[in-house]
Amino acid sequence: MNYIDTHCHLNFPQFHHDMEGVINETFKAGVIKVVNIGTNLQTSKESVNLASRYKNIIASVGIHPHDAKTIDANALKQLESLAKDSKVVAVGEIGLDYFRNFSAKEHQKQAFIKQLQMAIRLEKPIIIHCRDAYGDILNILDEIYLPHLKRRLPGVIHSFSSGPKYLKEFLKRGFYIGFNGMITYPGNEQLIEAVRTVPINKLLIETDAPFLAPQNYRGQRNEPKWVIDVARMVAEIKHTNIDEVAKLTTDNAMRLFELK
Repeated sequence: MNYIDTHCHLNFPQFHHDMEGVINETFKAGVIKVVNIGTNLQTSKESVNLASRYKNIIASVGIHPHDAKTIDANALKQLESLAKDSKVVAVGEIGLDYFRNFSAKEHQKQAFIKQLQMAIRLEKPIIIHCRDAYGDILNILDEIYLPHLKRRLPGVIHSFSSGPKYLKEFLKRGFYIGFNGMITYPGNEQLIEAVRTVPINKLLIETDAPFLAPQNYRGQRNEPKWVIDVARMVAEIKHTNIDEVAKLTTDNAMRLFELK
């Protein structure tokens, strides 16, 4: 069986002492590709550099809403230059986070809009971070992004954590939905219902490593190889087998990110 972890951060400090070993274990476990995600200008540079060193690691570049206040014309220029690299498959993670509010809401909106416009210019899908901001995210997508797609696939809602109501809104707009170790946590019935509802041809699996380890490893550093636990839980929720989940989610990732 083959798996793709569509969202992790192997360049983060938690992996600095053993990153190569983690990567080797990931591919031995059956993960065939990893999408390494940028969250600010520096980590985006690191992500592109990492992808240049490993054939089966690909990158995204973007400025997370937490760092939205750092965006200026120079940062955007550098980010767009990075995004043109052949190993960069998406712009992200970008979006809005009204739970933490590490950057002011207006800064977050402006950063989100500017990066959406960049994604339109480069014709690359987006990877969205959304927390407690679904209404504003949808409004901005409808106004700024979706009218300019020219039939391209829009992107993925990373680490989806809401229920069927917003799930249906994103599906209606053509987005893929990314699920991670949170679906293995007990008592999260709304999220379980979202997994049950989403069509399998619109579902992606991810880890968000080093964060959000599956229940069996909770409290430990998360690793990309544990995306298999996410696939196993998806199979359980959807009453299917893990082989089917592995195949279809891999196909979905290959389609969205135009992988070979």
